[in-house]
Amino acid sequence: MAHAEARGSLPVPSVQELAQTCIGSDGQIPERYIRVEEGAEEVIDGHDISSAIPIIDLNRLLDPESSEEECAKLGSACKQWGFFQLINHGVPDDVISNFRNDLTGFFKLPLEAKKVYSMLPGNLEGYGQHFVVSENQKLDWADMFYLMLRPNDSRDMRFWPSNPPSFRNSLDRYSSEAAKVVSCLLRFLAMDMEVEPESLQDIFRGQPQSLRMTYYPPCRQADKVVGLSPHTDGTGLTLLLQVNDVQGLQIRKDGKWIAVNALNGAFIVNCGDILEIISNGRYKSIEHRAVVHPTKKRMSAAIFHQPCQDAMVGPLPELVKKDGGARYSSIGYMDFIKRFFAAKLDGRDHLESLKSP
Repeated sequence: MAHAEARGSLPVPSVQELAQTCIGSDGQIPERYIRVEEGAEEVIDGHDISSAIPIIDLNRLLDPESSEEECAKLGSACKQWGFFQLINHGVPDDVISNFRNDLTGFFKLPLEAKKVYSMLPGNLEGYGQHFVVSENQKLDWADMFYLMLRPNDSRDMRFWPSNPPSFRNSLDRYSSEAAKVVSCLLRFLAMDMEVEPESLQDIFRGQPQSLRMTYYPPCRQADKVVGLSPHTDGTGLTLLLQVNDVQGLQIRKDGKWIAVNALNGAFIVNCGDILEIISNGRYKSIEHRAVVHPTKKRMSAAIFHQPCQDAMVGPLPELVKKDGGARYSSIGYMDFIKRFFAAKLDGRDHLESLKSP
Protein backbone atom coordinates (compact mmCIF):
# COMPACT_ATOMS: atom_id res chain seq x y z
CA MET A 1 0.00 0.00 0.00
CA ALA A 2 2.65 2.50 1.01
CA HIS A 3 5.89 3.07 2.80
CA ALA A 4 5.23 2.45 6.47
CA GLU A 5 6.40 5.79 7.81
CA ALA A 6 4.05 7.79 5.59
CA ARG A 7 1.34 8.23 8.20
CA GLY A 8 -0.02 6.52 11.27
CA SER A 9 -3.56 5.45 12.09
CA LEU A 10 -5.60 5.79 15.28
CA PRO A 11 -6.11 2.56 17.27
CA VAL A 12 -9.54 0.93 17.11
CA PRO A 13 -11.01 -2.24 18.69
CA SER A 14 -10.44 -5.63 17.08
CA VAL A 15 -13.39 -6.31 14.78
CA GLN A 16 -12.71 -10.05 15.02
CA GLU A 17 -13.39 -9.85 18.76
CA LEU A 18 -16.24 -7.39 18.36
CA ALA A 19 -17.97 -9.75 15.91
CA GLN A 20 -18.26 -12.38 18.62
CA THR A 21 -20.77 -10.17 20.43
CA CYS A 22 -22.74 -9.52 17.22
CA ILE A 23 -23.10 -13.12 16.02
CA GLY A 24 -26.71 -13.48 17.14
CA SER A 25 -29.38 -12.01 14.87
CA ASP A 26 -30.18 -9.47 17.60
CA GLY A 27 -26.55 -8.45 18.12
CA GLN A 28 -26.12 -4.69 17.95
CA ILE A 29 -23.55 -3.33 15.52
CA PRO A 30 -21.77 -0.28 16.93
CA GLU A 31 -22.84 2.92 15.18
CA ARG A 32 -19.35 3.62 13.82
CA TYR A 33 -19.57 0.51 11.61
CA ILE A 34 -23.05 1.04 10.16
CA ARG A 35 -22.81 1.99 6.47
CA VAL A 36 -26.35 1.63 5.11
CA GLU A 37 -25.64 3.92 2.14
CA GLU A 38 -23.04 1.47 0.80
CA GLY A 39 -25.33 -1.56 1.09
CA ALA A 40 -28.06 0.23 -0.88
CA GLU A 41 -26.01 0.45 -4.11
CA GLU A 42 -26.74 -1.92 -6.97
CA VAL A 43 -24.45 -4.94 -7.29
CA ILE A 44 -24.18 -7.14 -10.37
CA ASP A 45 -23.34 -10.73 -9.54
CA GLY A 46 -23.36 -13.94 -11.52
CA HIS A 47 -21.14 -16.14 -13.62
CA ASP A 48 -21.63 -14.28 -16.91
CA ILE A 49 -20.40 -10.88 -15.74
CA SER A 50 -17.64 -12.28 -13.53
CA SER A 51 -16.29 -14.38 -16.39
CA ALA A 52 -16.12 -11.22 -18.51
CA ILE A 53 -13.30 -9.95 -16.29
CA PRO A 54 -10.18 -10.68 -18.37
CA ILE A 55 -8.07 -13.75 -17.67
CA ILE A 56 -4.37 -13.43 -18.53
CA ASP A 57 -2.17 -16.50 -18.90
CA LEU A 58 1.44 -15.87 -17.92
CA ASN A 59 2.57 -18.97 -19.80
CA ARG A 60 1.13 -17.51 -22.99
CA LEU A 61 2.90 -14.20 -22.32
CA LEU A 62 6.22 -16.03 -22.05
CA ASP A 63 5.65 -18.29 -25.08
CA PRO A 64 7.08 -16.61 -28.22
CA GLU A 65 4.26 -18.08 -30.32
CA SER A 66 1.47 -16.51 -28.25
CA SER A 67 3.25 -13.63 -26.51
CA GLU A 68 2.18 -10.83 -28.85
CA GLU A 69 -1.49 -11.80 -28.74
CA GLU A 70 -1.51 -12.25 -24.95
CA CYS A 71 0.36 -8.97 -24.45
CA ALA A 72 -2.33 -7.14 -26.42
CA LYS A 73 -4.93 -8.85 -24.24
CA LEU A 74 -3.03 -7.73 -21.13
CA GLY A 75 -2.95 -4.13 -22.33
CA SER A 76 -6.65 -4.20 -23.16
CA ALA A 77 -7.44 -5.56 -19.68
CA CYS A 78 -5.55 -2.69 -18.05
CA LYS A 79 -7.23 -0.11 -20.29
CA GLN A 80 -10.79 -1.37 -20.16
CA TRP A 81 -11.03 -2.96 -16.72
CA GLY A 82 -7.96 -2.09 -14.64
CA PHE A 83 -8.35 -5.63 -13.26
CA PHE A 84 -7.59 -9.12 -14.49
CA GLN A 85 -7.12 -12.62 -13.13
CA LEU A 86 -3.67 -14.11 -13.69
CA ILE A 87 -3.40 -17.86 -14.22
CA ASN A 88 -0.35 -20.10 -14.74
CA HIS A 89 1.68 -17.51 -12.82
CA GLY A 90 4.38 -19.97 -11.82
CA VAL A 91 4.29 -19.43 -8.05
CA PRO A 92 4.77 -22.94 -6.57
CA ASP A 93 1.70 -24.46 -4.93
CA ASP A 94 3.57 -25.12 -1.70
CA VAL A 95 4.59 -21.46 -1.40
CA ILE A 96 0.96 -20.38 -1.64
CA SER A 97 -0.42 -23.12 0.60
CA ASN A 98 2.19 -22.53 3.32
CA PHE A 99 1.50 -18.80 3.25
CA ARG A 100 -2.26 -19.39 3.41
CA ASN A 101 -1.92 -21.81 6.31
CA ASP A 102 0.30 -19.50 8.34
CA LEU A 103 -1.87 -16.44 7.70
CA THR A 104 -4.93 -18.42 8.81
CA GLY A 105 -3.02 -19.65 11.85
CA PHE A 106 -2.10 -16.09 12.84
CA PHE A 107 -5.68 -14.85 12.78
CA LYS A 108 -6.71 -17.85 14.89
CA LEU A 109 -4.42 -16.71 17.71
CA PRO A 110 -5.94 -15.17 20.85
CA LEU A 111 -6.30 -11.40 20.71
CA GLU A 112 -3.51 -10.83 23.22
CA ALA A 113 -1.08 -12.80 21.02
CA LYS A 114 -2.02 -10.72 17.96
CA LYS A 115 -1.82 -7.44 19.88
CA VAL A 116 1.90 -8.04 20.40
CA TYR A 117 2.21 -6.88 16.79
CA SER A 118 -0.12 -3.87 17.07
CA MET A 119 0.66 -0.76 15.04
CA LEU A 120 2.65 1.90 16.86
CA PRO A 121 1.78 5.64 16.79
CA GLY A 122 2.94 7.22 13.54
CA ASN A 123 3.61 3.86 11.88
CA LEU A 124 1.49 1.80 9.50
CA GLU A 125 3.12 -1.58 10.05
CA GLY A 126 1.53 -4.18 12.26
CA TYR A 127 -1.89 -5.37 13.35
CA GLY A 128 -4.82 -2.95 13.39
CA GLN A 129 -6.83 -0.89 10.93
CA HIS A 130 -5.60 1.75 8.48
CA PHE A 131 -6.92 5.12 7.34
CA VAL A 132 -8.38 5.96 10.77
CA VAL A 133 -7.63 9.67 11.11
CA SER A 134 -10.43 10.87 13.42
CA GLU A 135 -12.41 9.58 16.38
CA ASN A 136 -15.78 9.96 14.65
CA GLN A 137 -15.20 8.57 11.13
CA LYS A 138 -16.97 5.41 9.98
CA LEU A 139 -14.98 2.18 10.33
CA ASP A 140 -14.55 -0.91 8.16
CA TRP A 141 -15.64 -4.37 9.33
CA ALA A 142 -12.15 -5.89 9.17
CA ASP A 143 -8.84 -6.38 10.96
CA MET A 144 -5.63 -5.85 9.02
CA PHE A 145 -1.99 -6.73 9.30
CA TYR A 146 0.39 -4.61 7.23
CA LEU A 147 4.09 -5.28 6.60
CA MET A 148 6.91 -3.88 4.48
CA LEU A 149 8.52 -6.79 2.63
CA ARG A 150 11.01 -5.36 0.12
CA PRO A 151 13.69 -4.21 -0.12
CA ASN A 152 14.97 -6.44 2.66
CA ASP A 153 16.48 -3.57 4.63
CA SER A 154 13.01 -2.00 4.93
CA ARG A 155 11.77 -4.92 7.04
CA ASP A 156 11.00 -4.16 10.66
CA MET A 157 11.24 -7.61 12.21
CA ARG A 158 9.41 -6.47 15.35
CA PHE A 159 6.22 -6.84 13.35
CA TRP A 160 7.04 -10.14 11.62
CA PRO A 161 5.06 -12.82 13.48
CA SER A 162 7.05 -15.61 15.11
CA ASN A 163 3.81 -17.54 15.61
CA PRO A 164 3.07 -19.71 13.69
CA PRO A 165 6.80 -20.57 13.79
CA SER A 166 7.05 -20.98 10.00
CA PHE A 167 5.31 -17.68 9.21
CA ARG A 168 8.44 -15.60 8.63
CA ASN A 169 9.84 -18.10 6.16
CA SER A 170 6.47 -18.37 4.40
CA LEU A 171 6.32 -14.58 4.06
CA ASP A 172 9.84 -14.38 2.69
CA ARG A 173 9.25 -17.04 0.04
CA TYR A 174 5.89 -15.60 -0.98
CA SER A 175 7.40 -12.11 -1.26
CA SER A 176 10.17 -13.33 -3.57
CA GLU A 177 7.79 -15.22 -5.85
CA ALA A 178 5.36 -12.31 -6.10
CA ALA A 179 8.21 -9.96 -7.01
CA LYS A 180 9.17 -12.25 -9.91
CA VAL A 181 5.60 -12.22 -11.23
CA VAL A 182 5.32 -8.43 -11.10
CA SER A 183 8.74 -7.90 -12.70
CA CYS A 184 7.55 -10.05 -15.58
CA LEU A 185 4.23 -8.20 -15.90
CA LEU A 186 5.95 -4.80 -15.91
CA ARG A 187 8.14 -5.94 -18.80
CA PHE A 188 5.09 -6.82 -20.88
CA LEU A 189 3.26 -3.64 -19.88
CA ALA A 190 6.23 -1.64 -21.16
CA MET A 191 5.95 -3.60 -24.39
CA ASP A 192 2.25 -2.79 -24.66
CA MET A 193 2.88 0.93 -24.03
CA GLU A 194 5.77 0.82 -26.54
CA VAL A 195 8.24 2.29 -24.06
CA GLU A 196 11.66 1.05 -23.03
CA PRO A 197 11.46 -1.44 -20.12
CA GLU A 198 14.05 0.66 -18.29
CA SER A 199 11.49 3.48 -18.10
CA LEU A 200 9.41 1.39 -15.72
CA GLN A 201 12.28 -0.40 -14.03
CA ASP A 202 13.79 2.89 -12.91
CA ILE A 203 10.56 4.01 -11.24
CA PHE A 204 10.20 0.66 -9.45
CA ARG A 205 13.93 0.36 -8.72
CA GLY A 206 14.55 -2.18 -5.96
CA GLN A 207 10.94 -3.37 -6.29
CA PRO A 208 9.52 -1.91 -3.05
CA GLN A 209 6.78 -4.23 -1.87
CA SER A 210 4.32 -4.35 1.02
CA LEU A 211 1.58 -6.69 2.18
CA ARG A 212 -1.85 -6.23 3.70
CA MET A 213 -3.43 -9.35 5.19
CA THR A 214 -7.09 -8.83 6.03
CA TYR A 215 -9.58 -10.75 8.14
CA TYR A 216 -13.26 -10.00 7.49
CA PRO A 217 -15.42 -11.46 10.29
CA PRO A 218 -18.96 -12.58 9.41
CA CYS A 219 -21.80 -10.20 10.21
CA ARG A 220 -25.44 -11.27 10.38
CA GLN A 221 -26.41 -7.80 9.18
CA ALA A 222 -23.84 -7.77 6.38
CA ASP A 223 -25.83 -5.23 4.37
CA LYS A 224 -25.20 -2.66 7.09
CA VAL A 225 -21.38 -2.84 7.14
CA VAL A 226 -18.50 -2.61 4.67
CA GLY A 227 -15.39 -4.79 4.85
CA LEU A 228 -13.16 -2.29 3.05
CA SER A 229 -14.31 1.16 1.90
CA PRO A 230 -14.38 2.00 -1.82
CA HIS A 231 -10.92 3.10 -2.91
CA THR A 232 -8.19 2.88 -5.49
CA ASP A 233 -4.70 1.59 -4.67
CA GLY A 234 -1.93 4.17 -4.33
CA THR A 235 0.58 1.77 -5.88
CA GLY A 236 1.78 0.36 -9.20
CA LEU A 237 0.42 -3.19 -9.35
CA THR A 238 -1.46 -5.17 -6.70
CA LEU A 239 -1.62 -8.98 -6.51
CA LEU A 240 -4.58 -10.19 -4.46
CA LEU A 241 -4.71 -13.74 -3.14
CA GLN A 242 -8.01 -15.17 -1.93
CA VAL A 243 -6.94 -17.02 1.23
CA ASN A 244 -10.15 -18.99 1.78
CA ASP A 245 -13.09 -19.76 -0.50
CA VAL A 246 -15.35 -16.87 0.56
CA GLN A 247 -15.78 -14.16 -2.08
CA GLY A 248 -16.12 -10.46 -1.26
CA LEU A 249 -14.25 -8.28 -3.78
CA GLN A 250 -16.33 -5.89 -5.87
CA ILE A 251 -15.15 -3.44 -8.55
CA ARG A 252 -16.94 -0.38 -9.90
CA LYS A 253 -17.44 -0.39 -13.65
CA ASP A 254 -19.75 1.90 -15.60
CA GLY A 255 -21.21 3.19 -12.33
CA LYS A 256 -22.20 -0.24 -10.97
CA TRP A 257 -20.55 -2.64 -8.56
CA ILE A 258 -19.51 -5.98 -10.04
CA ALA A 259 -18.83 -8.95 -7.76
CA VAL A 260 -15.55 -10.70 -8.65
CA ASN A 261 -15.43 -14.46 -8.25
CA ALA A 262 -11.80 -15.41 -7.80
CA LEU A 263 -10.61 -18.36 -9.87
CA ASN A 264 -9.03 -21.13 -7.83
CA GLY A 265 -5.25 -20.71 -7.87
CA ALA A 266 -5.32 -17.35 -9.68
CA PHE A 267 -4.06 -13.94 -8.60
CA ILE A 268 -6.45 -11.02 -9.00
CA VAL A 269 -4.26 -8.22 -10.35
CA ASN A 270 -5.18 -4.55 -10.51
CA CYS A 271 -3.56 -1.37 -11.72
CA GLY A 272 -2.93 1.24 -9.04
CA ASP A 273 -2.90 5.03 -9.20
CA ILE A 274 0.81 5.10 -10.03
CA LEU A 275 0.33 2.96 -13.14
CA GLU A 276 -2.54 5.16 -14.32
CA ILE A 277 -0.39 8.26 -13.88
CA ILE A 278 2.78 6.97 -15.56
CA SER A 279 0.76 5.52 -18.45
CA ASN A 280 -0.71 9.01 -18.94
CA GLY A 281 -4.17 7.64 -18.35
CA ARG A 282 -3.99 4.62 -20.66
CA TYR A 283 -4.37 2.14 -17.80
CA LYS A 284 -7.14 2.57 -15.25
CA SER A 285 -6.92 2.50 -11.46
CA ILE A 286 -10.39 1.20 -10.70
CA GLU A 287 -12.40 1.82 -7.56
CA HIS A 288 -13.00 -1.36 -5.57
CA ARG A 289 -14.27 -2.44 -2.17
CA ALA A 290 -14.80 -5.54 -0.03
CA VAL A 291 -18.09 -6.75 1.42
CA VAL A 292 -18.59 -9.28 4.21
CA HIS A 293 -20.52 -12.55 4.43
CA PRO A 294 -23.37 -12.98 6.92
CA THR A 295 -22.13 -16.31 8.30
CA LYS A 296 -18.60 -16.97 7.00
CA LYS A 297 -15.25 -15.30 7.68
CA ARG A 298 -13.20 -14.14 4.70
CA MET A 299 -9.43 -13.70 4.47
CA SER A 300 -7.36 -12.15 1.72
CA ALA A 301 -3.80 -10.99 1.17
CA ALA A 302 -2.94 -8.05 -1.09
CA ILE A 303 0.69 -7.58 -2.02
CA PHE A 304 1.48 -4.08 -3.29
CA HIS A 305 4.31 -3.11 -5.63
CA GLN A 306 5.23 0.54 -5.47
CA PRO A 307 7.84 3.03 -6.68
CA CYS A 308 11.04 3.64 -4.75
CA GLN A 309 10.78 6.38 -2.14
CA ASP A 310 12.75 8.98 -4.09
CA ALA A 311 10.88 8.43 -7.38
CA MET A 312 9.21 11.32 -9.15
CA VAL A 313 5.84 10.05 -10.33
CA GLY A 314 4.47 11.50 -13.55
CA PRO A 315 3.51 10.46 -17.08
CA LEU A 316 6.36 8.81 -18.98
CA PRO A 317 7.99 11.39 -21.32
CA GLU A 318 7.61 9.09 -24.36
CA LEU A 319 3.86 8.96 -23.77
CA VAL A 320 3.54 12.69 -23.10
CA LYS A 321 5.19 13.35 -26.46
CA LYS A 322 2.96 10.83 -28.23
CA ASP A 323 -0.21 12.20 -26.58
CA GLY A 324 0.63 15.86 -27.05
CA GLY A 325 0.68 16.64 -23.36
CA ALA A 326 0.68 15.33 -19.79
CA ARG A 327 -2.71 14.39 -18.37
CA TYR A 328 -1.40 14.27 -14.78
CA SER A 329 0.84 16.45 -12.67
CA SER A 330 4.18 15.04 -11.53
CA ILE A 331 4.70 14.55 -7.80
CA GLY A 332 7.29 12.97 -5.52
CA TYR A 333 6.10 9.52 -4.46
CA MET A 334 6.36 10.20 -0.73
CA ASP A 335 4.34 13.40 -1.14
CA PHE A 336 1.80 11.40 -3.13
CA ILE A 337 1.51 8.81 -0.35
CA LYS A 338 1.08 11.43 2.38
CA ARG A 339 -1.79 12.93 0.40
CA PHE A 340 -3.21 9.47 -0.28
CA PHE A 341 -3.46 8.56 3.40
CA ALA A 342 -4.65 12.01 4.46
CA ALA A 343 -7.57 11.61 2.03
CA LYS A 344 -8.59 8.30 3.71
CA LEU A 345 -10.34 5.77 1.50
CA ASP A 346 -12.39 8.00 -0.76
CA GLY A 347 -13.01 6.47 -4.18
CA ARG A 348 -11.01 8.10 -6.98
CA ASP A 349 -11.09 11.66 -5.63
CA HIS A 350 -7.42 11.64 -4.67
CA LEU A 351 -6.34 10.49 -8.14
CA GLU A 352 -8.69 12.89 -9.91
CA SER A 353 -7.10 15.80 -8.02
CA LEU A 354 -3.77 15.09 -9.75
CA LYS A 355 -5.15 15.46 -13.27
CA SER A 356 -3.71 18.36 -15.24
CA PRO A 357 -6.07 21.31 -15.87
